Order: sequence, then structure tokens, then C-alpha cells
Amino acid sequence: MHGILACMPHVSFPPPSLWDPEGFVTVGGPLSTERLLEAYRKGIFPWPVDETPGGLIWWSPNPRAVLLPGNLHVPRRLARTLRQGVFRLSSDEAFARVMDSCASVGDRKEGTWITPAIRDAYLELHHRGIAHSFEAWQGDRLVGGLYGICLGSMFAGESMFSLVRDASKVVLVSLFKRLVASGCTLFDVQMATDHLMQFGVVEVDRDAYRLMLAEAVQHPACWPRKEVTPEDAGAASSLERGQAQGEPSEQVEGGLRRS
Repeated sequence: MHGILACMPHVSFPPPSLWDPEGFVTVGGPLSTERLLEAYRKGIFPWPVDETPGGLIWWSPNPRAVLLPGNLHVPRRLARTLRQGVFRLSSDEAFARVMDSCASVGDRKEGTWITPAIRDAYLELHHRGIAHSFEAWQGDRLVGGLYGICLGSMFAGESMFSLVRDASKVVLVSLFKRLVASGCTLFDVQMATDHLMQFGVVEVDRDAYRLMLAEAVQHPACWPRKEVTPEDAGAASSLERGQAQGEPSEQVEGGLRRS
């Protein structure tokens, strides 16, 4: 599958014409802030399989899963939960804890792709104001969260977790609404799952995704700065459509990149 590229660690990424149709781009190279930014601007992300140099794999899936403004679908039961404001929501309040939870909840402790090197790299991006987290709380307990990268009007969701029913769903929907209100044009969820498709996620050709991405990174950053309140999370939104179906009730919910 990987062909000759698997034997050629790249500092700069190979041109798209050499990318594998299934998504493999290259292997190895530094996991620096500069290289991560170059990767995301090109539609590439890291997915390590271990801590060795040869275990750092770079991917650009084809097709690419995205959630676009106007496409959000909020199932009826979740809409009620949003209106009830059962979680306190916050942004960038517990970035490291969200990453650690994404790496360790449920069955994720064994074989997580969120390695110590990945954690350090994304913490540095967070310190630079590029990586962000969105959290759900019950009292002082962190019960759900999501983290990702914001470049221009693109947000790339990396991973999310939930310890109680609906926490990560509320995080996903509430964050998407606020991002769109702040100018987001492209919410990248990387790969489609049944869990994500229920919210209106669609798959697009990789070339089409890269065109949307090239436009998005030219725009001002869309990460919302305003403090999040329960009223924000529960407010009715014109972004929602067709509230019809129920939802799965698993506690550790899939979607984005599960560790």
C-alpha cells in the first residue's frame, strides 16, 4: 500500500500526486510546531502507531469527512438536553486534561495514538493559541471534551471523549454553533463514522477538501473568545435542521479520531 514512500522519511511533505489513494502521505520526520502547521495547511495530520521514528505516520484521508455551515442536524432528544443546560461549558479551560482523557478513557489506554510526543506537540500549539479545547462539566468534574486545531476559518477536530451520556455530543454541537457564529467555514472531522454522520457530517473528495482548506486558511481565526454559558449552549439556532431521530446512548462515544 505505502510503496516506496514508506522508506523515505520526509522533512517536507511529498506533493499530493504521490499521496496514497487511501490516505497515507509519508512516515517519520520531526513532530515540530512548524511541521504540524505545514501539515494542517496541506490537509495532512499525524497518526502515530508507536513512539519510534518509523511509527509516525502522516495521513490525508480520501474522502474527507467535514461538517459544513448549514448542515448541522441535532437529533430531537439531544436538542432537549441542549435546552436544559445540564452541563457547564467552557473553552480552553482544561486543554491538557481533555487530551489526557481522550487518550485514556474506556478502552483507549492500550494502543492510544496520543503518545507523549503528540501530547507535547499539541500542548505547544495550545500555548501558541492554535490548538484549543472545549469542555463540558458537571460541578467540578470534567465529563466531556474535544480538542483540535484552528487555522483561519477551519477547525480540525482531533479527538473527543465522554464520561456521561451526551456530554461529547453537547460539546460537539455547541462548539460547532459557536465556531460558525465566529466565521468558521470548514469543520474537519477527518473520517466519517455513524456517530458523526447523524450530525450532518458529509464526505468530500480530497481534492475538493484541499480547495476548501486553501480558502479557509486565508481568513481570520474563527475560534470564539466569548465565555460560554449554559444559555449559549441551549439557545435555539438557525443552524439546526430536521430534528427527527434518536441517538445511541454509549458513554464513551466515538467520533473524530478515537484513541
